[in-house]
Amino acid sequence: QVQLVESGGGLVQAGGSLRLSCAASGRTFSSYGMGWFRQAPGKEREFVAGITWSGGSTYYADSVKGRFTISRDNAKNTVYLQMNRLKPEDTAVYYCAARFGGNWSRRARDYNYWGQGTQVTVSS
Repeated sequence: QVQLVESGGGLVQAGGSLRLSCAASGRTFSSYGMGWFRQAPGKEREFVAGITWSGGSTYYADSVKGRFTISRDNAKNTVYLQMNRLKPEDTAVYYCAARFGGNWSRRARDYNYWGQGTQVTVSS
């Protein structure tokens, strides 16, 4: 069993930055692929970024490529999402998720554990 707890959300002006953290419990964190997703009001949950168990491979949605960076520190059981040049359309609840097998996936249904989410609001 893995428990995930996100933090770092908040209110920021357009063009600003935030760094989200996702702290995981359990000794097997390093064996999971990790993903960040987001869900805006009235919209479906969408993939934002993914990272393999080692951190050696990452992938980003086109909408955030070049602005967001996913990383992980397996010694701290934590995955991060650095968000720069934020836009109002980035406003959403952001979730981290863990997936068996060590790889990431763009599909939410492929993930086994989810955090409770953290709100990010970008004002124009």
